[in-house]
Amino acid sequence: MQPKIDFRIIIGILALMAVTFILGGSALAQVKFKTLHKFTGGKDGGEPEGSLVFDAAGNLYGTTGGVFHPTDAKVFQLSPNPDGSWTETVLYSYAGGSEPSNLRAGVIFGADGGLYGTSLSGGDGPSGTVYKLTPNSDGSWTESVLYSFTGGNDGGGPVGGLVFDAVGNLYGATTAGGTSGNGVVFELTPNSDGSWTESVLHNFNFNGKHGSYPDHGSLIFDAAGNLYGTAAGGADGYGVVFELTPDTNGSWTETVLHRFTGGNDGGSPESTLIFDQSGNLYGTTLHGGGVSSCKSYTTGCGLVFKLTPGSDGKWREQVLHRFRGGNDGSTPFSGVVFDSAGNLYGTTLIGGDGLCNDWMGTGCGTVFKLVPNSKGGWTEQVLRRFWGKPNGNPYQGVIFDSLGNLYGMTSGDGTSGFGSVFEITP
Repeated sequence: MQPKIDFRIIIGILALMAVTFILGGSALAQVKFKTLHKFTGGKDGGEPEGSLVFDAAGNLYGTTGGVFHPTDAKVFQLSPNPDGSWTETVLYSYAGGSEPSNLRAGVIFGADGGLYGTSLSGGDGPSGTVYKLTPNSDGSWTESVLYSFTGGNDGGGPVGGLVFDAVGNLYGATTAGGTSGNGVVFELTPNSDGSWTESVLHNFNFNGKHGSYPDHGSLIFDAAGNLYGTAAGGADGYGVVFELTPDTNGSWTETVLHRFTGGNDGGSPESTLIFDQSGNLYGTTLHGGGVSSCKSYTTGCGLVFKLTPGSDGKWREQVLHRFRGGNDGSTPFSGVVFDSAGNLYGTTLIGGDGLCNDWMGTGCGTVFKLVPNSKGGWTEQVLRRFWGKPNGNPYQGVIFDSLGNLYGMTSGDGTSGFGSVFEITP
């Protein structure tokens, strides 16, 4: 007796094989995607480029006001509701004059409960600011400028965010100004009268090989108090990963850990770096990687890299993934984050599909996951391909909540779409 064949099962298997064949290694993982807020470009803001941050109660905080409409600068809070929706509250809105505008970076919390950030424009300088939002008892927030950059030797135009040290000093970088006009790393120290004093820790020099123009990435500390960051430019134009070490006389010494060539090793890093538990560094580059099929850059679509310190004091690069510019994405502006299992997550600004009619014409970006495999390499999974307004072009990466859900923002095109805040649930 012949066994009965269920053709529905066969058809289902064939369909799954076809999808797998078409999408290959970049097949979309099965996740739930939800838009928490769509920006309108009006009173609620638009074009977010910075990162998000949670408070202890599960509220999200971020900024808007980027490339296309820098004066549409806002700091916002998103609060979850019992029905699963989220409510936006604008904590700060640019009102003109010397107030902080063009908020390209996110905000961070201080030990005092205040929010601290940088603005590319505004201030008395008027080359950008470091600002603070202080919560009031009635639920409102008061904005104050801690420092205004002049664009001279003190630096100008901070694009990246801030980081605190253990005693409450603030550190960041500017993309312009300094003795050579190519940016600085700075420290802000609080005074007893409420003012802050700036000190320049390092001047970038375009004519040297130590990097220049630190951009979207923020600085990070290691356990010994050394600072690490990325600079997108330099004498060869491809950027560096650097370390700043404090000296006993109060100065800081820069060491270049890796100088990118723009080829297979990547080029133009603009991401915030992260450490793993073994002291290795991870980040991304905007272009390079040597993928000839990439439509965005002739040298490649960017990559994810790892830097490992050696016993000889040198750091060696390993490329974890080279983006191809197709379904897997292209041009990662942001850094990556780990989950508890050791997988990496991040975003690409463009790429992801050939159908998105966005302002760069090459796709609206992706959210990706990199999984370490048994061969010592990493396998990419695409969690989300953005298809346009308002969910398109994420400049910054993603963050986790306590339940393992991912959150991030898209920037939109500034005309028909102004970006969004989204959630991805595995």
